[in-house]
Amino acid sequence: MSLSDVPIRPFLIGFPAAGLVFGFLLRALGFSARADLVWAIATLPVLLALLVEIVRSLRRGDVGLDIVAALSMTAALAVGEELAAAVVALMYAGGQYLEDFAEGHARREMTALLARAPRKAMRHRDNRLEEIDVGLVAIGDRLLIRQGEIVPADGTLASPLAVLDQSALTGESLPVQCKFGEAVMSGATNAGEAFDIIATRPAAQSTYAGIVRLVEAAQRARAPMARLADRYAIVFLIATLAIAGTAWAWTRDPIRMVAVLVVATPCPLILAVPVAIVAGLSRAAHHGILIKGGKALETMARIRVLVVDKTGTLTDGKAKVVAVHAAEGFVEDDVLRIAASLDQASKHVIAQALVAEARRRKLALSIPADVAETPGEGVKGRVQGRFVAVGGRRYVRSQLPDPSRGTAEPTLTAPGAAAVWLALDGRLAGRIVLADELRSGIEGLLAKVRRLGVERIVLATGDRRDVAEAITAGLGLDAVRAELTPDQKVMVVLSERKAGRVMMVGDGVNDAPALAAADVGVAMGATGAAASAEAADAVLLVDTLDRIVPAIEIARRARFIALQSVIAGIGLSTLGMIAAAFGYLTPVEGAILQEVIDVAVILNALRVLRDRRGPLKKLALM
Repeated sequence: MSLSDVPIRPFLIGFPAAGLVFGFLLRALGFSARADLVWAIATLPVLLALLVEIVRSLRRGDVGLDIVAALSMTAALAVGEELAAAVVALMYAGGQYLEDFAEGHARREMTALLARAPRKAMRHRDNRLEEIDVGLVAIGDRLLIRQGEIVPADGTLASPLAVLDQSALTGESLPVQCKFGEAVMSGATNAGEAFDIIATRPAAQSTYAGIVRLVEAAQRARAPMARLADRYAIVFLIATLAIAGTAWAWTRDPIRMVAVLVVATPCPLILAVPVAIVAGLSRAAHHGILIKGGKALETMARIRVLVVDKTGTLTDGKAKVVAVHAAEGFVEDDVLRIAASLDQASKHVIAQALVAEARRRKLALSIPADVAETPGEGVKGRVQGRFVAVGGRRYVRSQLPDPSRGTAEPTLTAPGAAAVWLALDGRLAGRIVLADELRSGIEGLLAKVRRLGVERIVLATGDRRDVAEAITAGLGLDAVRAELTPDQKVMVVLSERKAGRVMMVGDGVNDAPALAAADVGVAMGATGAAASAEAADAVLLVDTLDRIVPAIEIARRARFIALQSVIAGIGLSTLGMIAAAFGYLTPVEGAILQEVIDVAVILNALRVLRDRRGPLKKLALM
């Protein structure tokens, strides 16, 4: 048996508690000898379980402070301090329970994510509904999502409107509306009327399933600080034995030695760190930031350099219509409507951007006919019986009766922008300018990151240098590295380490090697490339870069509070041991004092769950 075995834990707490009460009753009735015997018996189950745990730990190569607890109980029994032994047994078993309770409370956000994972789905089949295991959902299945249910798989909305509560995934408290044809992320809750989706991924490959796997990995990982605490535990163990041995040798009073051992049991060093780290992971999950374990959280608290990708990170990663230029005799809305009507037949990202903009403007699109697409160049066909060609300048010129007329560039586009040309019945009708723009608020975001202690911000992109420099002008970046291959991005990350720990933020498959090479890799968006999410140490569940600010703040707060708890707890325990060595504390008083210290450091560690984030710059960078 072991103190960590849940079925016996109530017994290991209840037995010494009952023994203490019964012993005090016997002593009140004048049966002191029998009271001592009852207290000794009450101690034995906890001591036996503790010895089993110590043997298991030693077999794993772990030397922990459980040895101090076993020594204190054994020594107390040996010198006739049965009451102190029973009190230590109760305090130790209660301390283990308190630690588990605190950890469970600290990881509540992550546990909630796991508990919400859907098990069943309602599928349309042969004009009826059938309930199936979520693992049987296949691409193309039409699923009914009833009010209050969790979306079991990624899909596209097949109903006119859906109201989704994504607070458990993103931390956003307000529901969002989704319209027909828009993407619906698994894990969201239906906060409105029932709706249908068409599954675009099997449930096992859905966004929410990936989130569940990330949470499970985060719960298994241990922080370097926790391993450091284990190493310090050995030092604390040696110091405890030295103080206890010195007290005994100096005073020849074994009671003082027992009192010193009792004060050191259990140790706040091994209680506070895991609680603070888990609380930080849970708090980050509440804000839509999945950090894959304590190691990543602790490293994130100490970053000095931020390396960011451009497309999909600093920018939206999606081409948007920024201008429509109509030739003489045409109007802007007609140019966009005709081009978008033909582009309905194309899956190219620019074609889909034109269609999306036309729908946003509520333009009536026509059904194209006789469509022929030249990949990477353009598409031609008929719209309302008229010949239409849409594509690059060279492609559209080739579709004109006189290619030398009407195709001069009227206005130079901005760096990074793309122009789509439209020809109608052999005439140039106009052009549409698209661009991948910076995300809103990027300049202010980077300023906040600098205030958190990040000293260098570097752009690493595969785009042309002129495009990268033009788009990021005014952001105050320390360096712009452009025209990079994936392996060159890795070299940028490695070279920046001379300035301190590096965080890399990216979203594409080409970013995966650099994310893996960084001290902390952060992948953008839960629906981003699987390779980048797997390689990263943290995943932002929403496709917004601003989440890195609370991520860094939470990480630094968690590390600061963990250090604070350890320093205060060890300091108080050491003072208590010195007082016990000089005879100012009895073993029973020492046990009660140590329990007060343990409760205090655990409650302090749980402060990480409170949403009071501050820079903590100097202490976090220690």
